[in-house]
Amino acid sequence: MANTTPTHPTVTPPAPEGSAAPDSGRPAAPRLLLLAQLGNSVGDGAYYVTSALYFTGVVGLSAAQVGAGLAVAWAVGSLAGVPLGTLADRRGPRGVSVLLALVTAAAVAAFLVIDSFPAFLAAATLFASAQSGLAAARQALLAGLVAPADRTAVLARLQAVLNAGLAVGAALGGIALHADTRGAYLAVLALDAAGFVLGAALLARLPAPAPAATPAAAAGRAPGTAVLRDRPYVVLALLNALMLLRMPVLSLALPLWIAQRTAAPGWTVSALFVLNTAAVTAFQVRAARSVTGLESASAAVRGAGAVMAASCAVFAASALPGLGAATATAVLVLGAVLHVAAEMRHSAGSWQLGLGLAPADRVGQYQGFFGAGVPVARTLGPLVVTSLLLGAGAAGWLLLGAAFALAGAATGPVARWAARTRPAGAQDRGPALSSAVRPS
Repeated sequence: MANTTPTHPTVTPPAPEGSAAPDSGRPAAPRLLLLAQLGNSVGDGAYYVTSALYFTGVVGLSAAQVGAGLAVAWAVGSLAGVPLGTLADRRGPRGVSVLLALVTAAAVAAFLVIDSFPAFLAAATLFASAQSGLAAARQALLAGLVAPADRTAVLARLQAVLNAGLAVGAALGGIALHADTRGAYLAVLALDAAGFVLGAALLARLPAPAPAATPAAAAGRAPGTAVLRDRPYVVLALLNALMLLRMPVLSLALPLWIAQRTAAPGWTVSALFVLNTAAVTAFQVRAARSVTGLESASAAVRGAGAVMAASCAVFAASALPGLGAATATAVLVLGAVLHVAAEMRHSAGSWQLGLGLAPADRVGQYQGFFGAGVPVARTLGPLVVTSLLLGAGAAGWLLLGAAFALAGAATGPVARWAARTRPAGAQDRGPALSSAVRPS
């Protein structure tokens, strides 16, 4: 698409004395953020593939206890993002990010010594809460260090690095699974904890954006809950949470669907996971390149909803009678390709909307709320998608696809509603809110 020029140039307000300006020309900031992301994701990848067997086989918990404990932990975590994000706004996102990375490391280290369900629940809740807050604080930190026009590109690189790190970590976790010893599992947990300590050390080297000033208009109005009174942003976050149901589709519902309803071999599950991870690593930056403003972000999410609906229809077709193993596998691969294409476009669009529509003085709080869609999807998503897809079969896939399409289509009008409620000066923060910006 041809390059066009925004009607308003990017204008970044001067930073307070002693703080970093978002476009202050510090190329080290994105690099340090990328390194911190890599350190976290390698340990997380190893943890994700081994944790279930560690908790059941080594700690001695039942599968039901693990499932219930994680559901409770992420439910609490979904509520922790807003207050912890508000803390980042008030105290400064760098210090809060470092603190929460260390708390996350401590929670993972606690898994090394737990021996009962209450101890597991306490450690898991601390882990989920710190992770939710860390995500919000790091978004606020990025917003304070990276110019608005560059944020989606940096976030795309972070997502690509995340997936690469998860893949490496999963391979290391596979070695632990092959050894299947207590020592191997403990080594994985130690690696994950060390990754968060490393991440904290890297984040501490970044410049410190100034804490956000609380506007006088918010005096006496509980500024820590301002996002809950921002109706268009709340609706936008709810639509994003609905779109995030794609997460349990790939990680839980699809493996069960393949095993119970299709003729595809069991290894297809692993192959589709590798395909997804490799595609995001290779193409997320390219997929986000055209997302530069409100309209292009809305178009990306709208298109993602439509493509996700198509992927659901393809997945439903994988269980058609008479399909052999090879044909069913080919259909599933096609569905997975559509799924990951939609995932990358939705990610790019949601980053731009979530950050661009957040007030400059409350980025942490707003990101804590917007980011709550992830723990909500982790908590309620498995129940919703498994009941719908395994209970209703192909009709359930089509219904879920229609929900994706509707959520994607509704995002644009809601985003424009949110933009109309912003002060006129907010447009000067850069192309994140400028509807005149088109893909370049």
